[in-house]
Amino acid sequence: MRDPGPMRTFLETERLVLRRFTERDTDNLVGLDSDPEVMRYINGGAPTPPEQVRDEILPRLLGYYERFAAFGCWAVQEKESGDFAGWGSLRPDPDAGPELGYRLRRAAWGRGYATELGEALLRRAFAEPGTERVWAQTMAVNVRSRRVLEKLGLRYVRTFWPDLEPIPGSAEGDVEYEVTRGDWESTKD
Repeated sequence: MRDPGPMRTFLETERLVLRRFTERDTDNLVGLDSDPEVMRYINGGAPTPPEQVRDEILPRLLGYYERFAAFGCWAVQEKESGDFAGWGSLRPDPDAGPELGYRLRRAAWGRGYATELGEALLRRAFAEPGTERVWAQTMAVNVRSRRVLEKLGLRYVRTFWPDLEPIPGSAEGDVEYEVTRGDWESTKD
């Protein structure tokens, strides 16, 4: 795996810095994905094996930077402390528009970071010509994430049942939210 070089800042908010991941972030990602509460609505709370982070997940994240200028996944750091807080993403999907995503360490919960991060990523997504829609999904029972998406201006689109291994809460399905360029711009006037 090739290290993309120095940590390059993608976006800054009042309290956060989004930067490119590097190979040096392996332990940050392993720590994030080892917390059962962080992983609760992703896979039922199971930790991601370190070798999977190192050999599959991190190379995939680094590969975004070679293919896309405005889309991918970025490490999130607290400005004041420099501590790793998690990640934020705009995953490219040519058919549906970029998918907004985030995963934060439990220590970063309840501080408004998800909303601050989401707002910055939406601004960036709609700064790109051709972005007409941004969407996100979460488990229907993940009330906190749903509130964040609604606070960001995304609206409920549908409930669906992905073909995944059942975990607690999956019987309620997943939900999709979206915001269109027109809706986004009308709230920013």
